[in-house]
Amino acid sequence: MRARSIDRVEPVASLQEFFKDSVAGAMTKQGLDVDDHTAYYVVNLLTLFARSEALFDRTENGLELKPLATVLADAVDSPQPKERNFALQRVGDVSLFVAGFFGAGLAQRLVDVDYYIHMGGSAYGALSVHVKGSLRGRIFSAVFAELAKKFADFVDVLAEVRSAAGQDIDILRTYEIWQRTGSRRAARQLRRAGIEPNKAIDGDTRH
Repeated sequence: MRARSIDRVEPVASLQEFFKDSVAGAMTKQGLDVDDHTAYYVVNLLTLFARSEALFDRTENGLELKPLATVLADAVDSPQPKERNFALQRVGDVSLFVAGFFGAGLAQRLVDVDYYIHMGGSAYGALSVHVKGSLRGRIFSAVFAELAKKFADFVDVLAEVRSAAGQDIDILRTYEIWQRTGSRRAARQLRRAGIEPNKAIDGDTRH
């Protein structure tokens, strides 16, 4: 079952400015209050990953995403703090982008959106502890800590940004996302469609 809407394409002078306005609007709509540094980080992340070569890894098979578990293992095994922190940040960034922008399409994959939320939140949380050694590190530590704490909320924000131009809404998939993650955005979409999420019924199925 899908709720239909009309796609719109609007020219923008700057992709970063577009994402800045889109993220601000999505956070307001989601009722999410965050530090300006954290919001700026998310805007820059979206701007960066708008280029496929920044999101995907170069492999012998072309551009692909490495399994997050492999990247996280590299972080744990790395003897160099810089390499470890880079790998942790990569896990957090990719998890947030994939869960937010492609969460609706993960239903047929081996891992679903809740996996990315767990992996990304854990990576950002660990990173926030590891980068505290300098003034710049302490600033980013607070950013990564907030991203870890509110990871699922930021997934909702990115999903809102993606759908801002108008997208089909798959009600069954939206309900599944709500079951798996407790997404407040998904719950509001369901209510607008006349469906009330019922925790009493679905509580034993949620992770």
